[in-house]
Amino acid sequence: MASITTEAEAPRRRKAPRVIRRRQILEATIESISKHGFAETTLARVAKLAGISQASLIFHFKTKDALLVETLRHLSDEYRETWQGALAAAPDEPVARICALVAADFAPHLCSRKKVAVWLAFWAEAKSRPTYMQICGERDDERAEIMRRECARALAAFGQPTDTAADRAAVIDGLSDGFWQRLLMDHDGITRRDSLRLMFLQVASQFPQAAEAIEDWADRLWRKSARRRSPGPETPGRHG
Repeated sequence: MASITTEAEAPRRRKAPRVIRRRQILEATIESISKHGFAETTLARVAKLAGISQASLIFHFKTKDALLVETLRHLSDEYRETWQGALAAAPDEPVARICALVAADFAPHLCSRKKVAVWLAFWAEAKSRPTYMQICGERDDERAEIMRRECARALAAFGQPTDTAADRAAVIDGLSDGFWQRLLMDHDGITRRDSLRLMFLQVASQFPQAAEAIEDWADRLWRKSARRRSPGPETPGRHG
């Protein structure tokens, strides 16, 4: 991702194609928000992090607000692509698909301290900014509906009424949100792996008939996730 560049690197990066340049700018914006917050994220600071001139940045994004909106869309698209990819790779079994959705939330490239900090910053602003609220809502609603549907399928498969599917899905997703916040605060040293393990325990408590299968899926999904993660320890502050 884009970071503060040396003088030798800057000319090469100024010649990057437009798509690459925009991505560098968006990654630099994420870096700035995670370290300095919204107020101190200025066009000048982002340009410096991206290794370009402020005039070049303004060519792509005329205002700070436009830059922030596009950054949120970038994060939202990344999140959607991650969970959709996890579902596509999972078998058509409800418990396996629930586990895939859970694991996607804790994928290393999403669940880093930097990315979580930026998501929480946007969530905090969403109530007063309708555009942010709309983007965040689109991010959450589509996935939440699929989680509810898979919970209903799992209950039906076990011969149980499906009227509690929405509640079970809300518990699972609410716990995931809570772990994201804990990973950011890091008061108790909880890691991404700890969070994922506890998430799967919660899924197993919701569907005890599938506890053994959930343990198996948790193990397989964690190994797959671990192979893709960046080098270094599991703590969220070390990723991305």
